[in-house]
Amino acid sequence: MASASVSRSEVLSLFRALLRTSREFCDYNVKEYTKRRTIDGFRQNQTLSDPASVASAYSDGKAQLEIARRQAIVYSLYAPKIKNIMELN
Repeated sequence: MASASVSRSEVLSLFRALLRTSREFCDYNVKEYTKRRTIDGFRQNQTLSDPASVASAYSDGKAQLEIARRQAIVYSLYAPKIKNIMELN
């Protein structure tokens, strides 16, 4: 269970980890979706001030990070050999 007080540095660390994980996806569309979803999720929760809701959002973010890491591994196993038109440059 997450602690009741989550520091700003822990939240920023989670944000950076999610963005780093989004770069691990081979597919451009999935990579951009994951990045956009991360940014939107953190923007949506930036006004949270109640420690319990911040801790809940933080634990949800940690769970999403683990899911994204597993999915990046699975996507890399079945990645197409041809690059997307957005990745050619």
